[in-house]
Amino acid sequence: MHTPLIKLSTVEKVFMTDEMETKALSDINLAIMPGDFVSICGPSGCGKSTLLAILGLLDTPSRGEYVLNGRKAHELSGSDRARIRNIEIGFIFQAFNLISDLTILENVELALTYRAGVSRAECRQRAQAALAKLDMQHRSRHYPSQLSGGQQQRVAIARALAASPSLLLADEPTGNLDSANADMVMEILRSLHREGTTICMVTHNAMLADTVSRRITLFDGHIVDDVQQHAKAA
Repeated sequence: MHTPLIKLSTVEKVFMTDEMETKALSDINLAIMPGDFVSICGPSGCGKSTLLAILGLLDTPSRGEYVLNGRKAHELSGSDRARIRNIEIGFIFQAFNLISDLTILENVELALTYRAGVSRAECRQRAQAALAKLDMQHRSRHYPSQLSGGQQQRVAIARALAASPSLLLADEPTGNLDSANADMVMEILRSLHREGTTICMVTHNAMLADTVSRRITLFDGHIVDDVQQHAKAA
């Protein structure tokens, strides 16, 4: 029996606003296996991004337990959480989050420069390899403003891949792209999944959510549907 990479047990997330308690997530029970490609969908305000923040160790549950790769999140120190994010989790954002005054190569190298034991030469080699994988090595000396939206998202994916994460978290990765570039980014993600990468992708696009191997639907902070879709992911 394989061990889940991610396991959430009765997870709740509560925010206090103006002395009022708002539940963003309620009674979330979820297991994600290594190699899964999961879409997390639902209407605005249903808790999708809150769930992704918890999965990425950017936030903590108010109640319940989150276990990532055998480690209980609530037992991790702040430095442990930062180290795991740097080594094991790759992030892809809707807004790309590239640094405008760094070259494309420098943007991809950036996360690796904070990793202990990785030399400058290795940072450069891994960044170049990640850009080559996304067919962006010819743009390595350009700046983000010189690229199209689709190209910037490919660079953002390369940045996430350079660290060889065991988990890739994508928050609306096609949200700022036209349909042609959205299709291209989705094909890149499906290709990474076929190579064994575990991916959790938040999307409001039901059509995109249906093209991956598993679709989880949230509504008012609850999981209301969890469907395996192996045939659609081929």
